[in-house]
Amino acid sequence: MFVPALTGLGAPDWDPDARGTVFGITRGTTRAHLVRATLEAIAYEVRDVFDVMITGDWRAGCTLRADGGASANGLLMQLQADQLQVPVERPEIMETTALGAAFLAGLAGGVWSSPAELAATWRLGQRFEPQGRGDEGHDRWRRAVERAKGWARG
Repeated sequence: MFVPALTGLGAPDWDPDARGTVFGITRGTTRAHLVRATLEAIAYEVRDVFDVMITGDWRAGCTLRADGGASANGLLMQLQADQLQVPVERPEIMETTALGAAFLAGLAGGVWSSPAELAATWRLGQRFEPQGRGDEGHDRWRRAVERAKGWARG
């Protein structure tokens, strides 16, 4: 279990004294195990924030749209769908920061007439449906987060 609190913990834990930790390693731990733990940590962190923001009936109608470099990892997108229990959609064009800058310039220059016209250009690349929650892993994650808290205070 990897807790990436390299500069403390943000939402929802808010602990600037937390520090990054790796729990559960053995002499059989490989690079692949650490990579998987890192991907799981991303999914668990997003779940923690999502659980604070989206509750009850709201979750039923939710879809998460993911973009950027990490969204290229299909395993991460599936882990995210499983943890959130909502579909995760990845666009055809994943590098939307650069695309967004181009869109804004085009909007200002009159290439596009409205933000709605820009929104209509979004195209689904792949959709990841929830397959199972994996609460046991998230429970271990929460225990690891609690152990990482306050570390810098001693």
